[in-house]
Parts: sequence; C-alpha cells; structure tokens
Amino acid sequence: MKKNLYSVLGLAVAMAMGCSLAACNGQKDEKAAPAKKVAVADSVALPNYRYVDMDTLLTRYNLAKDYTEEMLRMQNNLESETKKHQTSLQSLATQIQNKVQNNSYLSQESFDTDQQKLASMQSNAERTVGMMQQKYAEAAAKGQQAVTDSVTAFIEEYNKKHGYDAIFYKAAALHFNPALDITDEVVEGLNARYNKVKK
Repeated sequence: MKKNLYSVLGLAVAMAMGCSLAACNGQKDEKAAPAKKVAVADSVALPNYRYVDMDTLLTRYNLAKDYTEEMLRMQNNLESETKKHQTSLQSLATQIQNKVQNNSYLSQESFDTDQQKLASMQSNAERTVGMMQQKYAEAAAKGQQAVTDSVTAFIEEYNKKHGYDAIFYKAAALHFNPALDITDEVVEGLNARYNKVKK
C-alpha cells in the first residue's frame, strides 16, 4: 500500500523532473562526489549531466514520507468509515427482510418507515464517504504538488552550484552510469532544508 502511495506522489514529481533540463555555466564542480569516482589515469571525463532515482528519493525524503503517512491515515479512516456504514446498512436491511419473512410488520406504514430509514442511512453514508474521498483526493493532489515544487526548486538551486547541462529522472533512460547518480546528495540537501523549515 505504501508503495502505491509513493507511486502516486512519484508520478507528478517524475513528470516535472523528466522534462526539466537545468543548464547553467557548463562548468563542472570539482567537489561533486561522482567526479571523484573517475580514476586519475582515465582520460575520459564523465558527461556533464546527472540523474536522480525518484523512487529512492520518495522513500527517503521526509516531506514525501510525511505526506505518505498522512495519506495512509486518511485511507485507513476512509476504509473504517465505509465499513461502519456498510455494517449498519446491512444490519438494518437484514432486520427488514426478517420482519417481512416473519410477517412481523403490523402495517404498511411501519414497513415504509423502515424503508425510508434505510434509504436515509444509505444517502447519509454515500454523502459522508463521498466527502472523505474528495478530501483524500485533494490531499493527494496537494502532496504531489508540494513534493514536485520542493524537488524542482531544490534541483534548480543545486544546479546553480554544480552547473550540469541536465539532471534527469532515472526512469527517463534504460541505463545510466552509476557514477552519475546524485540521489544521495539531493536527498540529503532536501532533508536538511525541510528539517530546518519544520523546526
């Protein structure tokens, strides 16, 4: 279930990241960790682009984790409320059916009253669950947008210091040299900034 929620958050973020090419001076940052992995004797330098593994980022970025936990709480509440209404409706429907089978209704009026009560309960259940589903959808959209905006803004700031020609989302290609992975740096920077704001 958590994986599905990560995927929901990841979709919007991935779309923003996959289409975003951040270009600056074209200068490589010699302090960047991936560049240090290249052997001194190697005459072929790494290309001036990097990538981020969004699945890893979403499982480790505290903002995304907080939204995922919020969505899980809302989903559990929604499921609990739905089950509660279903149980109440089923119980009343069974009572009505048993009364009909046992000829327990003394008048058409008492039968109609129970039928109206059942219809009212069903209408109330649909309204309550519908409102909860709407709030869930709104919270999911808000979470997606917040994570997307946060990651995009951070990547733009990050790249001002590093000057990469492009920063890709890992799923945008079939293969990347692992030395081009900046996910750890990005997650560390995102969490440092998020934790600072949260305090």
